Amino acid sequence: DPLPLPRLGRSSMGGTQSLALPLGKGPHQVGCADVMVGRTRQGLFFRLFYPCLPRAGAKRPLWIPRYEYCGGLADFIHRSRRWCAPLLNATIGSCRVPVSWNGPFKPCSRRYPLIIFSHGLGAFRTLYSSVCSELASWGFAVAALEHRDHSASATYFYPAEAGSEEWIPYQRVPQGQKEFHFRNKQVHQRAEECVRALRLFEDIDSGKSVPNILHQDFDLSALKDSIDLTKVAIMGHSFGGVTAVLALVKEPSFRCAVALDAWMFPLENALYPEVPKPVLFINTEKFQTPESVAKMKRLSSRNSQTKIITILGSVHQSQTDFTFLTGKLVSRIFGMRGTLNPYKGLDITSRAALAFLQRHLNLEEEFHQWDDLLEGIGDSVVPEAPFCRSNL
Repeated sequence: DPLPLPRLGRSSMGGTQSLALPLGKGPHQVGCADVMVGRTRQGLFFRLFYPCLPRAGAKRPLWIPRYEYCGGLADFIHRSRRWCAPLLNATIGSCRVPVSWNGPFKPCSRRYPLIIFSHGLGAFRTLYSSVCSELASWGFAVAALEHRDHSASATYFYPAEAGSEEWIPYQRVPQGQKEFHFRNKQVHQRAEECVRALRLFEDIDSGKSVPNILHQDFDLSALKDSIDLTKVAIMGHSFGGVTAVLALVKEPSFRCAVALDAWMFPLENALYPEVPKPVLFINTEKFQTPESVAKMKRLSSRNSQTKIITILGSVHQSQTDFTFLTGKLVSRIFGMRGTLNPYKGLDITSRAALAFLQRHLNLEEEFHQWDDLLEGIGDSVVPEAPFCRSNL
């Protein structure tokens, strides 16, 4: 499993937890809505982050949207649901994300580029709210998928015949099955979900009625004529990072990929020569192996626009929202603090991504001011992979 987790002693239950997610630094306020389309597992579920109009008394959404996700996280980290789920719920269940829940979509004369975001193993649609809302604040629509391949800690859908939702639990590699075969099947399903998400935005733009079965205040038709479907990128973390690489192979409309600490293991070797577009690999210092970086270098050797950089002082969880949780308990459970200040880590990640997206989506912004990061030039960032210099 790509997320090594430390042992948890019961003595560490003290300490208050709060989520200190930063507001986006870009010029736009950020709105957020949940979208579920279709009444089968083949439908889609994502949280959409987008530029919104300011609204007095705007509600902020919960970071952990339902209690069931606490149970799923407990399963994922090999803890007893009986005590760990209520403990997680008590400590982080009331944390909120500093965005406007179902805020009014901000019309724009220039359409917003689109990013489809794929989560890591054991995560779900809300755990990357910091990076997604940062990108939305700079004028992107960001659809953070919740995958239905059993890699999310938990997810659900509403079957047509039943009145209540059906949950899709996290699933470990079945005994006796090779991990590669299990994960490879998942990564293909995930990449196909990313492509379906793009098709959904195309349907909305063509004027098709796309009902959001969550019956929320956010009307998807507001997006018609507002998303630039010629400027679409794919992005993800860990399992989502390799999902983004595979999505480039499956869908020509994705013009580039940003892979945060990609877990390269699940992708079959035959596909590396097929990756047609540039990838920005933003790695953390603690997670990558020489084998994984060698796979990234196979891509950069074929495409001079593919970049690999490493953020020093960071660990695998530094690219998730967990890094912004204050308090000892959850830090102990999830082991997610490197030595780098998490706000600085988010700055490096988002600015490198913005510089890369400007270059490959042909944006007319000022993001090229951060081009040096793409060459690994800057404080706390190095080019490629520093296997000899860890100071963690």
